[in-house]
Amino acid sequence: MNKVINTDKAPKAIGPYSQAIKAGNGMLFISGQIPVNPSTGKVEEGIVAQTEQVFQNIKAILNEAGYDFKDVVKTTCLLNSMDDFATMNEIYAKYYNEMLPARAAYAVEKLPMGVLIEIETIAYKAE
Repeated sequence: MNKVINTDKAPKAIGPYSQAIKAGNGMLFISGQIPVNPSTGKVEEGIVAQTEQVFQNIKAILNEAGYDFKDVVKTTCLLNSMDDFATMNEIYAKYYNEMLPARAAYAVEKLPMGVLIEIETIAYKAE
């Protein structure tokens, strides 16, 4: 059975989707997270602050579902500019140092709310 995962420690969905879905087989699918601070509803400034906020949002959703960064098996990183790739990668490495998930990274023309980064996450935990 699938279960919707929601936490007020991450930004609310800004469209017709859930923060995450936990599938009955131990898979957790986290919607793309953007750097909205859930306390203020505002977007952080600059790629460093935005990337850190995205990871705090992912962490909150992982924790709500009973998962951790070590359970992440795949990420998709969307960047407004590949000029920010090295900075994003440096911060990314702080969160993924035990188990390195598979990953794709793309530059896209525009992201919601004019942000610089969005990260989608898939985690797995044997039940």
